[in-house]
Amino acid sequence: MPKPQIARKGRPQREASEFEEEVIQIDRVTRVVKGGRRLRFRATVVIGNKKGKVGMGIGKSVEVQGAIKKAVAQAKKSLIEVPIVGETIPHRVQVKFKSAKMIIMPGCPGTGIIAGGPLRKILELAGVKDVLSKVLGCKNRLSNSQAAIIALSTLKTFPWQKKIAKPLAVAAPVGAAIKFGAPAPKAFVPAHRPAAPMSKPVAPAPKAEVPKAAAPKTEPPKQA
Repeated sequence: MPKPQIARKGRPQREASEFEEEVIQIDRVTRVVKGGRRLRFRATVVIGNKKGKVGMGIGKSVEVQGAIKKAVAQAKKSLIEVPIVGETIPHRVQVKFKSAKMIIMPGCPGTGIIAGGPLRKILELAGVKDVLSKVLGCKNRLSNSQAAIIALSTLKTFPWQKKIAKPLAVAAPVGAAIKFGAPAPKAFVPAHRPAAPMSKPVAPAPKAEVPKAAAPKTEPPKQA
C-alpha cells in the first residue's frame, strides 16, 4: 500500500504550470579556451498552452537539466500569441530564415496537422489542429524552429474572421431515444429566409367520363 505524501515544512509545493514543455533537440557544444576545450550542452525547448500562446528558448549549461531550465526560462520571456480562426490559421504565410524556407497554409476541418519535425510540435503546443505546411531548404532543427516562430508571429486576423458562425442545429436521428415528457423539437427555419405560409389543400379535379362504345346491331338470318 503506498504511503500518503506529507508536505514537509520549509519546502514550498510547486504550482501546476499552464504551459506544456517539449524538448526539440539537445546538442553537445564545445568552446576552445586557453586551457583547452570546454564542453557544454545546448537545449532547444518549446512551451505552449494550446490556446494560442507559444514560445521557444535556448539554454546552455554543463548539465542537461540546467540547460533545459535555462531554455524554459527564456521561452517564457519570448511568448507570442498565435491568432486562431476556428481550429486553423487565418491565412497563408511563407518565411525564409537563414537557409530554412517554410510555407504554412490553413486547412479545412478534419485535415489535421500536416507537418513534420519541430514545426509539428510548435503547432500542437500553439493549439492549431488543421493546417498544411511544407519545410524546404535545410534540416537543421534549430533553424526550422526559429523560422516557425517567425512565421506564426507574422499572422494577422481580419475583422470579418472574428465573427465565427455558430454550428447549425442537427436533427435527432431516426430511432433515437426520446425522454418521456420532453418537449418536441422545434423545426429549424433559417434566419435569412422567411417561413412560407401554408396553402389550403386543393380538391382533386373530377375525372372525365369516357362514353362506352355502342355494341354493333345484329340482323336475324333470312329464311329461304
